Amino acid sequence: MMAMINDDDKANLKETLGSLEGDVSLLVFTKSHECKFCNETKQICNELAELSEHIVAEIYDIEKDGDVAKEYGVDKSPAIVLIGNEDYGVKFYGVPAGYEFTSLVEGIVDVARGSTSLSLETKEALESLDKDIHLQVFITPTCPHCPRAVRMAHMLAVESPRIRADMVEASEFMALAVEHEVMGVPKIVINDETSFEGALPEEHFVDRILDA
Repeated sequence: MMAMINDDDKANLKETLGSLEGDVSLLVFTKSHECKFCNETKQICNELAELSEHIVAEIYDIEKDGDVAKEYGVDKSPAIVLIGNEDYGVKFYGVPAGYEFTSLVEGIVDVARGSTSLSLETKEALESLDKDIHLQVFITPTCPHCPRAVRMAHMLAVESPRIRADMVEASEFMALAVEHEVMGVPKIVINDETSFEGALPEEHFVDRILDA
């Protein structure tokens, strides 16, 4: 199979991923049927793992390894769960291709470090959360604004044990996109109850979370 990451990108990524501040496990959940991009998702993660001694790709079958999927709250495939010193609730549902490949790489860096570049004001605001928040960020790989929303959601998850955040590729999980009336991307769904569209600036994104 042709490489998913070209040689030029691999050369650049070796420097970034080789100097990670901690170790990261990429838990990849696939299945043998009715999973259009499972092989591509698995290949991307395996290729990333080859670029750094700090990255390990663990491949699971969501059906055969149902107990592992349940442990990490994975309910569909393909899926990637990023695990650092702990499970920060950072997930990718669907192949992280196109613009979203950058979201995966930057997510690995954050999870390895266990912290993000979010402002001190945001980090302090997150401490006021008194209930759990589940964010689903619906995207398409060709959407140039979507990675900003995905990154924001994932950074919030890294910074708060109350938040877990999923990237969801809308065309791969069409039924879920229809359920949440995804007409444009990025669309951020909060606890299956409220939602908003667009890659909002950090302050406004956080306000939406706190208002929920």
